[in-house]
Amino acid sequence: MAADGPLLAPDERLGTAIRTSAVPSGPAEFFADLGNLQIALPVMAAVLAYVTWRTRHWLPATTAALTMVLTLAVVAPLQSLLARPGPPPMSPETGFYPSGHAATAAVAYGLCALLLGRREPAYGYVVLNVGVGIGLVRQGYHWPVDVIGSWCLSVLLLTGVAHLLARYGRQPDGDG
Repeated sequence: MAADGPLLAPDERLGTAIRTSAVPSGPAEFFADLGNLQIALPVMAAVLAYVTWRTRHWLPATTAALTMVLTLAVVAPLQSLLARPGPPPMSPETGFYPSGHAATAAVAYGLCALLLGRREPAYGYVVLNVGVGIGLVRQGYHWPVDVIGSWCLSVLLLTGVAHLLARYGRQPDGDG
């Protein structure tokens, strides 16, 4: 996918269509910014503090923090290894697959939804991450497959966290 393959041309066509679409730039930039570490990590920290205070258990917060560190430790080497060029105007710079912003948003906000243990955050999580993905592509920061690759990575990581927390006694918050 980084250099060639059957998805490359459709990915570039879809990315170009989204970038040149009627999606307004202001909201797209707002959602793209939600994938910044400076925004996602404080939100996650607040949720971790709340869940730890509420449950009096450190395992969920520790697991979530380590998962976020693992996410960052996996994405950067993959970007360097695959060296996929970015969309215009980013080309010919490389290191766009997988998207670090999409991975940060998907994992940080996904951990929040998991730890809060209610349906409402899960629905908001999906809407928020679709917005982040569209914003990243609309603003020309990533190709669609860069975002989708990050979402696939986040599913693996969040599934692992969900299994760990279920196995080692996470205390539900109510209707979770």
